[in-house]
Amino acid sequence: MAILPILSYPDPRLRQPCRAVEVFDTRLATLAEDLASTMRTAPGIGITAAHVGILERLTMIELDGPGSLRVFVNPHIEWFSPEGQRHAEGSVSMPGVTDEVERPARIRLTYQDLSGARKTEEADGLLSVCLQHEIDQLDGIFWIDRLSRLKRERIVKKYNKSKA
Repeated sequence: MAILPILSYPDPRLRQPCRAVEVFDTRLATLAEDLASTMRTAPGIGITAAHVGILERLTMIELDGPGSLRVFVNPHIEWFSPEGQRHAEGSVSMPGVTDEVERPARIRLTYQDLSGARKTEEADGLLSVCLQHEIDQLDGIFWIDRLSRLKRERIVKKYNKSKA
């Protein structure tokens, strides 16, 4: 399992929509293993192929440590609840800064697993937040785009200062 280089904000590839995965083979399984290793090293609880410059609809989330890894290929949110929730978010591509983002409290999504089997499930709580965050990334929406202009400018300034 390789540790892949993570793109850093403001790399333009972080704002590119990802294409659907069409081939479910050993290359995809290896990419998923490499992404999991990369995410754990970052460290993070979620990562997409886009974070490492591979513009394919693959994401994974690991909320409860090793053994809880969830892989989502071609995820698509079918339904959002009208109720919202606020949660601190950040990115492996912009380490060291976080801010609260408001998102729907519950979602229903469809996705495929690494073998290509289609699945549907509902999520709430932190899983819902993480899925929305990572699916946004697959759609070319970086998490700070969900903040007000003022908050976004403050986050970028803080991030740039931390890199200097």
